[in-house]
Amino acid sequence: MEYTIREMTVTEYPLLNEFLYEAIFIPDGIKPPPKNIIASPELQIYVDRFGASKADFALVAEVEQKIVGAVWVRIIHDYGHIDDETPSLAISLYKEYRGQGIGTDMMKEMLSLLKAHGYKRVSLSVQKANYAAEMYRKIGFDIIRENKEEWIMMCNL
Repeated sequence: MEYTIREMTVTEYPLLNEFLYEAIFIPDGIKPPPKNIIASPELQIYVDRFGASKADFALVAEVEQKIVGAVWVRIIHDYGHIDDETPSLAISLYKEYRGQGIGTDMMKEMLSLLKAHGYKRVSLSVQKANYAAEMYRKIGFDIIRENKEEWIMMCNL
């Protein structure tokens, strides 16, 4: 499958709400939460006023001129927070585009972008049952903390 990864434009930032919902890990056999769950404060910190901080960066993946995935970072006090100099990363793809290398390529592009902007590391949180955790490990993320359900992972750039 042919795809392009590029920087997200300001006019596309509203799409982050859609990709925020897609980023919610839903184990097999579990009913997805209602779409309005993303309005909760603990999730809105990922997208609210995106672009207002110099540490806000977003990339998208396009297939046939349709945006099918997004990866974005910002420095926030979220589940994967390490410190106030380390951006937290979120990524998602529509289900039909997963497992084809697009997410890995988006992650690698984001890591390069952050390094070019002088960042030393990036962090994320991932549920232990989420298959994406293996992809994160393969591209250089290490587990630095954990709780019962999640790993907090970090990648040095």
